[in-house]
Amino acid sequence: MSEVTPESVRTALKQVLDPATERDIVSARQLGEVRVDGEGIHLDIALISPGYPLRGTLEGRVREALESMAQPVTITWSLKVPRKPPRQDLDRLPTVKNVIAVAAGKGGVGKSTVSVNLAMALQRHGAKVGLLDADIYGPSVPKMMGAPTRPCDKNVSGDRIIPALHRGMPVMSVDFFVETGRAVIWRGPMIHKLLQQFLEDVEWGELDYLILDLPPGTGDAQLSLGQLLPITGGLIVTTPQEVALIDVRKAVDMFGKLDVPLLGIVENMSRYRCPACGHVDHIFASGGGKRLAEEVGVELLGELPIDKKVSAGGETGNPVVNMAPDSEHARVFMDLAANVALAAAKLQATGPVRSSMLRTV
Repeated sequence: MSEVTPESVRTALKQVLDPATERDIVSARQLGEVRVDGEGIHLDIALISPGYPLRGTLEGRVREALESMAQPVTITWSLKVPRKPPRQDLDRLPTVKNVIAVAAGKGGVGKSTVSVNLAMALQRHGAKVGLLDADIYGPSVPKMMGAPTRPCDKNVSGDRIIPALHRGMPVMSVDFFVETGRAVIWRGPMIHKLLQQFLEDVEWGELDYLILDLPPGTGDAQLSLGQLLPITGGLIVTTPQEVALIDVRKAVDMFGKLDVPLLGIVENMSRYRCPACGHVDHIFASGGGKRLAEEVGVELLGELPIDKKVSAGGETGNPVVNMAPDSEHARVFMDLAANVALAAAKLQATGPVRSSMLRTV
């Protein structure tokens, strides 16, 4: 048997394809340090998304490729989220790898709840995450995230803004700029200017994901963000009943007109399990999210059940992913975050170079 060396290991691993992208892990620079010693082969391998759901498949391919070397294989996993830079003149967020827009066709479907818990779940998976509350008329993210450990600082020299820090996560919202209880009555150009400021003047730092909590519907904020920056992908939140899907289809059409790839569909309030007897009831009908996903040709990335822990988390400023991390509902959000991140990673690794929406809608 020939001698096992780091070079021979690397050569063998060139045949190993990441199951998400079908690119080999050597040329994709996912394979880091390779060491061979008396205890066997030691590999550092970077995953392309947090909570990577295909890790078992990738590990199996790695071990199979090295099986003939008859050496124990130890793998140390890390995270390396890919970023495909846009055109230089559109690169308003050079320190942010992915921008994910969470949208809904109508209010009341739990879009902000999904945004907040998605961001918290990605953070728990080990990613660096920021959260932008783009709902100018009805900002709710600051309340749902609880009291900040660091307030937003709007008076930094050089016209830079330091975002609030909630549970270790940078957060921006118009709520930081208006008096409590006062309505925001702004026309489209003012909304555009504020969102541009939130993108260009805020010190977001190095982020794997910036989650945009969009307002409901298809209005000025969505159009402005589509014009201002290349959004990695959009996530649509719906409830199961057909009446909700009527408005959701408009949100899907909006992303198409803004040239934003659709990552998938999330069905919220999909079922209710009685805590006393365990009976499951579909209060808002069933199957709507799956039907919509099939209709538009994307994945149904998650089905979120109804539970008072989720609503209580939003009311108390302690999202369920943080408040009850071992609960069924936290696990559902963790799985959703892994699926969303994987969908975004596939786009970044294999999709076309993104540019912002340039055509008139």
